[in-house]
Amino acid sequence: VNRKYHKLGTGFNPNTLDKQKERQKGLPKQVFEADEMPDSSSYQDDQDDLKRRSMSIDDTPRGSWACSIFDLKNSLPDALLPHLLDRAPNEEIDRHNEEHRKANRHRELFALHPALDEEEPIERHCVPEVPKEHFGQRLLVKCLSLKFEIEIEPIFASLALYDVKEKKKISENFFFDLNSEQTKGMLRPHIQTAAISTLARSAIFSITYPSQDVFLVIKLEKVLQQGDIGECAEPYMVFKESDAAKNKEKLEKLRGQSEQFCQRLGRYRMPFAWTAIHLMNIVNSAGSLERDTELEMSLSERKGSWSERRNSSIMGRRSLERTTTGDESCSLTGFRPATLTITNFFKQEGDRLSDEDLYKFLADMRRPSSVLRRLRPITAQLKLDISPAPENPHYCLTPDLLQVKPYPDSRVRPTREILEFPARDVYVPNTTYRNLLYVNPQSLNFANRQGSARNITVKVQFMNGEDPNNAMPVIFGKSSCADFAKEAYTAVVYHNRSPDFHDEVKIKLPASLSDHHHILFTFYHVSCQQKQNTPLETPVGYTWIPMLQNGRLRTGHFCLPVSLEKPPQSYSVLSPDVPLPGMKWVDNHRGVFNVEVVSVSTIHTQDQYLDKFFALVHALDEHMFPVRIGDMRIMENNLEAELKSSIAALNSSQLEPVVRFLHLLLDKLVLLVVRPPVIAGQIVNLGQASFEVMASIVNRLHKYLDTSQDMHGRNGLLSSYIHYVFRLPSTDPNSPSPGPGGLGGSVHYATMARSAVRPASLNLNRSRSLSNSNPDISGTPTSPDDEVRSIIGSKAMERCGNRMSSHTESASFLQTLTGRLPTKKLFHEELALQWVVSSGSVREGALQQAWFFFELMVKSIIYHLYFTDRLESPRKNRFPERFMDDITALVSTIAGDIVSRFQKDLELVERLNTSLAFFLNDLLSVMDRGFVFTLIRAYWKQVSTKLYALQNPTLESLRLDFLRIVCSHEHYVTLNLPCSLLTPPASPSPSVSSATSQSSGFSTHVQDQKIANMFELSVPFREQHFLAGLVLSELSVILDPDNEGMFGLHKKVVSVVHNLLSSHDSDPRYADPEVKARVAMLYLPLIGIVMETLPQLHDFTESHNQWGRPGGPQGAAMGSSGEEAEGEGNSLISQTVAMAIAGTSTPTPMSRPSSFLLNSQASRQHGSFSAESSRSLLICLLWVLKNADELVLQKWFTDLSVSQLNRLLDLLYLCVSCFEYKGKKAFERMNSLTFKKSKDMKAKLEEAILGSIGARQEMVRRSRGQLERSPSGSAFGSQENLRWRKDMTHWRQNSEKMDKTRAELEHEALIDGNLATEANLIILDTLEIVVQTVSVTESKESILGGVLKVLLHSMACNQSALYLQHCFATQRALVSKFPELLFEEETEQCADLCLRLLRSCSSSISTIRAHASASLYLLMRQNFEIGNNFARVKMQVTMSLSSLVGTSQNFNEEFLRRSLKTILTYAEEDLELRETTFPDQVQDLVFNLHMILSDTVKMKEHQEDPEMLIDLMYRIAKGYQTSPDLRLTWLQNMAGKHSERNNHAEAAQCLVHSAALVAEYLSMLEDRKYLPVGCVTFQNISSNVLEESAVSDDVVSPDEEGICSGKYFTEIGLVGLLEQAASSFSMAGMYEAVNEVYKVLIPIHEANRDAKKLATIHGKLQEAFGKIVHQDGKRMFGTYFRVGIYGSKFGDLDEQEFVYKEPAITKLAEISHRLEGFYGERFGEDQVEVIKDSNPVDKCKLDPNKAFIQITYVEPYFDTYEMKDRITYFDKNYNLRRFVYCTPFTLDGRAHGDLHEQFKRKTILTTSHAFPYIKTRINIIHKEEIISTPIEVAIEDMQKKTQELAFATHQDPADAKMLQMVLQGSVGTTVNQGPLEVAQVFLSEIPSDPKLYRHHNKLRLCFKDFTKRCEDALRKNKSLIGPDQKEYQRELERNYHRLKEALQPLINRKIPQLYKPVLQVNSHR
Repeated sequence: VNRKYHKLGTGFNPNTLDKQKERQKGLPKQVFEADEMPDSSSYQDDQDDLKRRSMSIDDTPRGSWACSIFDLKNSLPDALLPHLLDRAPNEEIDRHNEEHRKANRHRELFALHPALDEEEPIERHCVPEVPKEHFGQRLLVKCLSLKFEIEIEPIFASLALYDVKEKKKISENFFFDLNSEQTKGMLRPHIQTAAISTLARSAIFSITYPSQDVFLVIKLEKVLQQGDIGECAEPYMVFKESDAAKNKEKLEKLRGQSEQFCQRLGRYRMPFAWTAIHLMNIVNSAGSLERDTELEMSLSERKGSWSERRNSSIMGRRSLERTTTGDESCSLTGFRPATLTITNFFKQEGDRLSDEDLYKFLADMRRPSSVLRRLRPITAQLKLDISPAPENPHYCLTPDLLQVKPYPDSRVRPTREILEFPARDVYVPNTTYRNLLYVNPQSLNFANRQGSARNITVKVQFMNGEDPNNAMPVIFGKSSCADFAKEAYTAVVYHNRSPDFHDEVKIKLPASLSDHHHILFTFYHVSCQQKQNTPLETPVGYTWIPMLQNGRLRTGHFCLPVSLEKPPQSYSVLSPDVPLPGMKWVDNHRGVFNVEVVSVSTIHTQDQYLDKFFALVHALDEHMFPVRIGDMRIMENNLEAELKSSIAALNSSQLEPVVRFLHLLLDKLVLLVVRPPVIAGQIVNLGQASFEVMASIVNRLHKYLDTSQDMHGRNGLLSSYIHYVFRLPSTDPNSPSPGPGGLGGSVHYATMARSAVRPASLNLNRSRSLSNSNPDISGTPTSPDDEVRSIIGSKAMERCGNRMSSHTESASFLQTLTGRLPTKKLFHEELALQWVVSSGSVREGALQQAWFFFELMVKSIIYHLYFTDRLESPRKNRFPERFMDDITALVSTIAGDIVSRFQKDLELVERLNTSLAFFLNDLLSVMDRGFVFTLIRAYWKQVSTKLYALQNPTLESLRLDFLRIVCSHEHYVTLNLPCSLLTPPASPSPSVSSATSQSSGFSTHVQDQKIANMFELSVPFREQHFLAGLVLSELSVILDPDNEGMFGLHKKVVSVVHNLLSSHDSDPRYADPEVKARVAMLYLPLIGIVMETLPQLHDFTESHNQWGRPGGPQGAAMGSSGEEAEGEGNSLISQTVAMAIAGTSTPTPMSRPSSFLLNSQASRQHGSFSAESSRSLLICLLWVLKNADELVLQKWFTDLSVSQLNRLLDLLYLCVSCFEYKGKKAFERMNSLTFKKSKDMKAKLEEAILGSIGARQEMVRRSRGQLERSPSGSAFGSQENLRWRKDMTHWRQNSEKMDKTRAELEHEALIDGNLATEANLIILDTLEIVVQTVSVTESKESILGGVLKVLLHSMACNQSALYLQHCFATQRALVSKFPELLFEEETEQCADLCLRLLRSCSSSISTIRAHASASLYLLMRQNFEIGNNFARVKMQVTMSLSSLVGTSQNFNEEFLRRSLKTILTYAEEDLELRETTFPDQVQDLVFNLHMILSDTVKMKEHQEDPEMLIDLMYRIAKGYQTSPDLRLTWLQNMAGKHSERNNHAEAAQCLVHSAALVAEYLSMLEDRKYLPVGCVTFQNISSNVLEESAVSDDVVSPDEEGICSGKYFTEIGLVGLLEQAASSFSMAGMYEAVNEVYKVLIPIHEANRDAKKLATIHGKLQEAFGKIVHQDGKRMFGTYFRVGIYGSKFGDLDEQEFVYKEPAITKLAEISHRLEGFYGERFGEDQVEVIKDSNPVDKCKLDPNKAFIQITYVEPYFDTYEMKDRITYFDKNYNLRRFVYCTPFTLDGRAHGDLHEQFKRKTILTTSHAFPYIKTRINIIHKEEIISTPIEVAIEDMQKKTQELAFATHQDPADAKMLQMVLQGSVGTTVNQGPLEVAQVFLSEIPSDPKLYRHHNKLRLCFKDFTKRCEDALRKNKSLIGPDQKEYQRELERNYHRLKEALQPLINRKIPQLYKPVLQVNSHR
């Protein structure tokens, strides 16, 4: 049955990969800036070159104007947009934009969207495989050559496969010989002309169950000769080919003997040698690709579609079990062809010829120490080629010698197909004729026979009579002989009275056998020696096997007696076991001859039950009575009972023959139903019996052959039977298949003879479930289903009579009615009836495999319609009402089963549910659609009722599957009555009377219906569009946020919609846009549904990748939340965001400042949808928006409220992020595996949530071995090798995903680019419609901000050049329509827009630049037109440029320069405004921007040099002293850079400066007492702040337009900055400064009475002071170094000296290493030198070509008076401007000398600003030096020592170790240059120079103090030590006393001159 449009249903979704590729042809490549960007690596190199090239910053602070303007004037502009400056009406512009937008759009959105990742769409019914002959894996073996050491006689070979484990020969023999023509000539008298078929040298073997146990066995035979095998083989083992010349005579002699034997015994053979090849070794060593078993089966050309990926339905339940001994799988399909050379053969032992012996040898061969290895081999060379067989080999002969196409030429040597004897059952129905018999003589025992019988051969003949001439030529020839022979001889074993045989005789059975056919065996003794008078052969016995026994073929093992004489007359009908009178038998009639007979036949079933059934049916057909079956004769009168019992007995038959004869069996059963036989004049109704047995057979197949099921659980054998084999039997038994008119008038009695076993309950049941549509019951003739009433149905009375009468009455009643007996029923009606009335186990069986009966019914219906020519007739008249009732009842009860049993046996219910859905889908094609809709509704009602009572996702999931399948109908759209423009369906849906649906065109509808009805799931909508209504209702129910339980079904329901839409999208029938708009109308409510779910959708805006996107004022670099201040919905948020300037913690509720929802505080259940489902849902939304009629949308938008429209805009905003282009690089990075993993995890999670859903996994369960009952009844043991095929396919996909080629990645990026472009264009179209709505209604101005927000957001994402052109066009139109929107209301957005435009102005793609500069120019122009200056835009643009430059990494000034030039060009060409100041203002602005740009270029060069970079930013900020907004921007850029580098103190300073700046201007604007009075207030925080004061004459007044308009110039802004500063100080550990900052903040909050804030602040203050206390003595702030830079290489840094602030505890080596490394990298390692000392540098002595750096550690320096104020550690490390370092020297130039010559130079440096400052290095502006003489140095040293002692003594808690260390250094006598030595040098005599008196005295006093301190220290130590240190203490004290004694005289000597004026008092000491 073919359906014309079947391929257009969703089951054949175009979104499969291959089809996608097809539809994606010819896509334009979208240009994305992201892809155009250079790789970061190459970018780096450019940067490095830049660094090397230029180092200097121009001397003038802001680069010289002149040069920069010169650059600008010389750069080239981009192309100007034509007509940009023309004044055109808005409508005109809109129309023009729209035309452009709509041109060249991609028609099919879904072609761009990657297919959903579903296992397999449930609605896909795979076409079953065509029934065909079964092959396993096919192997081609070519025999190339066979050569022995000596060549003296012909050798004959055979090949066959054996399975050692199963102990079974698994193929027939392939006979070949490779003898030369000359050798063959030796046999001339015995050979007739050889048929070409026997000359084959290559064979194709088939292996269904490949395993490690398969061997290819090669056996060799030679012509019979005298002597046993050993003697005959001897010469082959002795002679070597190399010695041929030596042994010439011997060989001649041997050859001569051979010739004689060939002449005489040419017709007999003897065994000679054998060998075996372990097949899997070959295959594996030939480099098998590791294939999964799934590929094992590649049978014939099967590609694509899912079913075909499964195994062909062959090998029963074990098809996939890997029968391996090792772990590796045995697949024969993927190995490389191998050529083997076999060199050793084993001599055949005469007494070990049987197969048993062979299996022993083979098993032994696999052992490493094989017995065979010890045997002496026969050396030879046999060459074979083994390869996987090609798909369609040429010149192939079947086992029956038929030619297989292609067979171009009959004279070519053929390839033989070798018949397989599979190791285990194979379940494949017969499709070809084959009738073969194999006779294998096995052994003979003549030990007890008298007389001479030694060299025995058996002659086998197939006789069709008893005369010797009756031998039939049906025995296949071996090699080099005729095709068929009349006899075959077995090989002779020399002198053996009880030989074994290994021959196989293959016989072609005649099609019909009679009792006279038999096989005759004649035994001969062959005399090998030529003696006088002895004949060549002497018959020594006879036996035979009759072929038929009771009409059945005889096969199997026989052990036959052998007669000594020829059998008597008419022996052939008897068996030799019967003792015939007067015959002599060997060994007293005992069985002495063993033989096996095997048949391979498609005629003989070899199963008694089948045989009996077929025989009875045949007898009925032929009317032959009585029938003989076995030993019974069946008369006509008991035929009915026998027939019924034989039907029932079919259940007992073996499964394998049932499958083999399946087609025939089912055909016969159908025949019995359709044409009830007349037996003895009675009609015998076999419907019920046949139905029952069909159900049980179908179930048996399902149970035991479950591997061959598709995902709907349909058995492949059965589905292919329905699809290909099932035909309705013809009306007239003799006529051939009926033509269309064949049934003639026989229709009417078709359904009369019904069996009446209907349960009465049925009718009740019916009336209940169908009351709404059954006209008999409802009784209202006006009911819409009037037309559904069947026309054919006979009168009600008759019908009832019919049903209720008993069977016999019914027959006679009919006779009287029509006068003849009906013999024909309609199969589908009978089937429906039987099913409805069935009960108990039969009904259960039918339910289990409902699909089979449903499909049979459908096919039967279609056949019936076709052959009765009704396919054209109206659907209402096609079927009798009774049939419709049966169907209704059936559907209703099955729906009931689904609802009641889904919790108990989900697996069954799932199958049932899909089967029912497919059935209804099929009925939609043949029955009245209104009727089918009532069926669907009946199902729906039952499920809904149950769901209402019990919210269960499993049931919901079932309903979804059902719906999805029904909706996959190819006419789904038409069934939904989109409108009468499409051809109306033949009958309307049940809910709309035909009149309306056909007459009313769509147009009338629109006006009548409120437009809202089209967008909501209103009753009219659902009535008009029945199926679409169901789909959308499901969607809204499942996505309903309150519907918790359905969470796991989101993906499923979304994919239903996604699937439908994508199939409409690619459907050629709906390609026309108008038609597509009609289709889209069916889905308008989708927009509303998605809007409802907005809060649950996955938030794509969060995961935004910020590539080079400048963040608003708080650049992305500052680590603010990634999404910049993307136009927040309400001002509150933006203020809070404002605090995120430096990326430090913002108050918690604001953690997602720019949630795209207006109410970001609204409860947002985060991502309750997965990203994947959300994406699918959004693409569906976009499809509807793209294809729906714009007017309709616009009308609807007009009706929506503002909040709803805003929600729609939010949705579009989300879409922008969702479909953002990822960029090629992302595709390369995205390792598919990780991607896959996350998906799998998600799937598993969903699975877990859903619990038992997904019983489609029945296969998994099965294959895990829970239902293992094999056909033979034994379980197959462990199943661990069986892997479910699904897993396989997944695994394969994954491995394919691993490495996509370049081309594939390119392709993916191409598709993604096009999708992004198309999605954004659809969004743009929708925005345009929204804007029009606003223009029309003029009431919804408030939503324009939202429109703008979406526009800006889309500009911020990665967009293609194409989209941006349209986007800018729309933006220009929007601004020109609503200028006040930007310049007055949405000022934030204006800033944003400027930023976006500038960003695009610096794009590398010229079209983007052209449009962006046009937009920017128009923006200025529009701003100017409003108020004669465009300060706002000027301001915003300058700020944007600053932030762009400050933060963006990949920013190209060259492109921006071109855009600036373009803007200038526009200004010059703008005639309208030529007379105004506008052009000049533009020029100023452009020059200013260019200036910033030039500075930026320099910044770029210094990207790697943090100090230099900050200096530059500092300088740019300084240049903006007059423009507060910009200075603020740059201060913030600096803060950001500092935070990045963890310089929190500096970041804090930047923020304090910002706050001071804001305070200055605020105090000018408004005088509020509690606000800080400008900078002065901030002095306590930092003395540097005063530079922010606005005192210079060129300060702008803050009232001027566009100045101080930024969001920071407000009280809230100020507070934000200060809070940030406080938190940065806190991070820097400067808690005292935190306090100072809060001192400024507290008054503000107090004035605002903001207790909450104050509480927070005091909390923080408490923390800060707590930390001060807690960290006392553990705080570290910074380390300072003086860095001098010398050398012309440094440009304008040459000869500059700085103080660098480095992090605390930085060692000199570290900074030295850093700077040396950094400059080394820039100038070259050898060019940089670090000056190691800290002496003054003499520039003249330095190498002018090198760069020199001098680094010295410096310490803060305080004057004595300062120390009073600087008490704490913080005081001593904050506000530092002076630093000191000391250099020791001696007068003669050495650095160090003895005490008396050691001088010291102290250098004090003063910096231009105090540390910490807004940068980390500050210029040194002043230097002073102090030189200390040796004695001064000594004084300092002693003071220091004394201090140390005092500190150690009074330390709390005491530290004994430290104390002892200091003491040791002070009193230890041995200390070099210790205190004693100092005293001796300086105090031993009074200095001669009076200037030194004071020093001398000071030093003396120092020593006095020193000794006192030592004593204290010793005392303290004594109190601290334990008993172990007593001795040590004594030692110290001794040393101290010694020291004291030595010092005593020196200390006490005063210089008299100093004490003169004092009154003399005699001192008595």
